[in-house]
Amino acid sequence: MNFKYFLFCQGDILLTKEGTIPRGDEPPIELKPWEVVTTLAPSLLPLWGSASRRQGSGNVALPQRGSGEGAVVGLLSSPVTDRPDLQMVPLRKTFHILPPDDYQLAGKCAELVYFHQNNKFCGVCGGQMKWQTEISKQCCECGKELWPSLATAIIVRIQRGDEILMVHAHTFRDRHYGLVSGFVETGETLEECVRREVWEETRLHITNIRYFGSQPWPYPCGLMVGFTADYLSGQLSLQREELSDGGWYSRDRLPYLPDPSSIAYRLIDDWVKQTDKHF
Repeated sequence: MNFKYFLFCQGDILLTKEGTIPRGDEPPIELKPWEVVTTLAPSLLPLWGSASRRQGSGNVALPQRGSGEGAVVGLLSSPVTDRPDLQMVPLRKTFHILPPDDYQLAGKCAELVYFHQNNKFCGVCGGQMKWQTEISKQCCECGKELWPSLATAIIVRIQRGDEILMVHAHTFRDRHYGLVSGFVETGETLEECVRREVWEETRLHITNIRYFGSQPWPYPCGLMVGFTADYLSGQLSLQREELSDGGWYSRDRLPYLPDPSSIAYRLIDDWVKQTDKHF
């Protein structure tokens, strides 16, 4: 029986030389007991196929043969560099390599690794945290239960006539321009967050806020919620602590675009395609 192995190290994931998730009766490399983070049950992967259940109570074990295809999540102590049949690839780059289902599942597994790394001890009593289910932990001392939390962020495409607002943030690692975005604060709705972030970063007022779509963003544990909106009033004034540049761009003079793996690209591409229909 085959199993898929989602094995990570320093932000990279282990793939075969052909660019696929390793799978087989045995792990592609020897896994030490502490390198196995968790396994995922079939009920957790309704859109991605079957997986074997975790064995035991509180202890992670490899799926048993004959129990169905399993998804094993691991954190390697060191990268694999001495196997010609395997390669370490940055997770973000696998968007262009893996099938969509495997890419999304790899992101889920990466978030579970992050959750495991950052929740080894209880924040209430300091006791040791053990896996309770495939995606949750429980304190061995006080019984506190803990599930992975998401950092929810909004991103918005603002349209003014035949132009959209695009910005370059200080955190961008290349020269691409994106859209206004920011994290949702406690006690506010998504729409309130959109208005606040736009005002804080650009000093613009917007209207007609509409939901566009969402995207898991496992870098390390985000959920991006996309919106569109129309310009209402105000003079563009960038928040220089966050943004290095920005402006209004028409379809025929767009700057360098975000990676196609991002919802920012999808928002911009959707606008370009809408504009094309008018020509």
